[in-house]
Amino acid sequence: MRKMTPAEYHAATEHREAESARVLSKFMPEELARERVRRGTAKFLPDGPDTAGHHLVMAESGAGEVVGNAWIGPDPGQASGTASSAWLYDINVFESFRRRGYGSAILAAAEELVAREGRTALALSVVGGNEAALAMYRHSGYEVSSMSMRKSL
Repeated sequence: MRKMTPAEYHAATEHREAESARVLSKFMPEELARERVRRGTAKFLPDGPDTAGHHLVMAESGAGEVVGNAWIGPDPGQASGTASSAWLYDINVFESFRRRGYGSAILAAAEELVAREGRTALALSVVGGNEAALAMYRHSGYEVSSMSMRKSL
């Protein structure tokens, strides 16, 4: 994995925000979802790809093809400076490279990165219904630590 270029950061942010807004718009008006996602990006990445403590990285195949990206940073549930765990904010394997093991490889590389920093855990959130992601995380040893559920009335 390598650090994103400014153009890659811009493209990854557009994709992440669009995907997040798509998911959130199931529960709130679309414009509100988009605004909430934009505020989240501004809050967690105030200096964009140069935000301290965050890793915005591109993943490449052995042949040098860019196959996906990830955003790893401090666990937002732990007080700054005391965190023993990191957070996987986003992981994305490009469509044409899916189902070839790249997601697991990116996840393993993210785990290695945070372990080198002295962190003892990597946490994440996954959208309910994303069975492929859930299977990958379970296969990689992740366990459910909390769960939110919702019913529309």
